[in-house]
Amino acid sequence: MSSLDRFSFVVAANCNAHNPSPFRDPPEGHRSHCHAYRTEEFAIPKLPRRLEGHVTIVTGASSGIGLSVASAFAAAGSAVVVNYRSHPAPALQLADQIRSNGGKCAAIQADVSNEEDVVRLFDTATDAFGRIDILVSNSGVQRDASITDMTLADWNTVIDINLTGQFLCCREAVRRFNSQPAHSRPSRSSGAIIAMSSVHEIIPWAGHINYASAKGGVRMLTRSLAQEVASQGIRVNAIAPGAIRTPINKDAWETPEALEKLLRLIPYGRIGEPEDVANAAIWLASDEADYVTGTTLFVDGGMALYPEFRDNG
Repeated sequence: MSSLDRFSFVVAANCNAHNPSPFRDPPEGHRSHCHAYRTEEFAIPKLPRRLEGHVTIVTGASSGIGLSVASAFAAAGSAVVVNYRSHPAPALQLADQIRSNGGKCAAIQADVSNEEDVVRLFDTATDAFGRIDILVSNSGVQRDASITDMTLADWNTVIDINLTGQFLCCREAVRRFNSQPAHSRPSRSSGAIIAMSSVHEIIPWAGHINYASAKGGVRMLTRSLAQEVASQGIRVNAIAPGAIRTPINKDAWETPEALEKLLRLIPYGRIGEPEDVANAAIWLASDEADYVTGTTLFVDGGMALYPEFRDNG
């Protein structure tokens, strides 16, 4: 028997649809607001239900790693809040799929770089499920350019979403964890935060200075916050994916030539899949990792191990 269930999701390439309710199906004619769609296939692992009774918010969960993480957490027994910013169709489709499989899910629109939106996201999630136990802070963007061509808007957009968004979501999660009664906790910790970082929290990346700077900031945010809230029973960790097969980096793996070039940077010899990250996130969120806090788990096939030095440099 296969250990994976595969589902296809329709992802809007450019969508200006109004925000539908997170608790019902999209309105008739919803797709007419979107200019183009593509279909992505994601694997939902058949996992032990390690997160039974938990409630998880996954930000940036309408595609790629976030969508896979949300799918896997639902399969592991957690109620899931699928957050999206501007592409509701795949988030609503995932929520429908989770509910049809007997799970609990709500799709909620929010911009993680907006303070009021973040508070509303947590308020709506709490109204839907009664509490919050896990945050997977996954939202991120790229605006690539050389330093001489990078605009202030390019810099600010990436820092606002990739770093300030992490701060706003983590701050709100800590507030909620501390306000919830201890007797109702489904796990040993008061709450768990997983920040989605990147191998570029330690690997410099020319032409992506805004992105690498944000991810370097996520590294220290994770460690500093973990130090601050450990005594409150809250665990804070990060995951640093390497090259993962998602639409955002399609140019790097779509052709045999591109993939061959990419694999030179991966000692393990294969590109990562979104479920590789999702499996790591489930472990970090579960009681199996209860003694783990303040660390970054690299899910990268060895990309951060200086592969150019395999032959003595």
